[in-house]
Amino acid sequence: MALVLDTGVVYAALDAADPDHRACRRLIDEATERLVVPAPVLVELDYFIGRAGLVDVWLSFCEDVHGGSYAVSHIDSTLLIDAARLQARYADQRIGFVDASVAVVCEALGETKVATLDKRHFGVLRTAAGGAFQVVPDSDP
Repeated sequence: MALVLDTGVVYAALDAADPDHRACRRLIDEATERLVVPAPVLVELDYFIGRAGLVDVWLSFCEDVHGGSYAVSHIDSTLLIDAARLQARYADQRIGFVDASVAVVCEALGETKVATLDKRHFGVLRTAAGGAFQVVPDSDP
């Protein structure tokens, strides 16, 4: 089993000043599933951490990834086109590439549970089977 992590959850877990820090830190610390970070999340995470000036936090996170605390899911050409098609299908919702990547990685892993603070987009997105994603943490952002 895997828990796919979106940018907001990882960022909040890393930034003690974030209002969702406690809930997201607890979610990650208590997860029994393998924690999976889609590669596009890393780019977005670096951007937000850099804007906040948390260079040491970024290094610590990368060391955790290197040490095996998180698995990075790379986006191959199949997942790339799946993400682009998902964006096109939900064009009216303006689903970005990172969110679409998170969704297709969930699909590729056979998971419906996703760790995200983006309830607006993930509340609308549906799995290939037509079901809803189970969004965690439960608390509102």
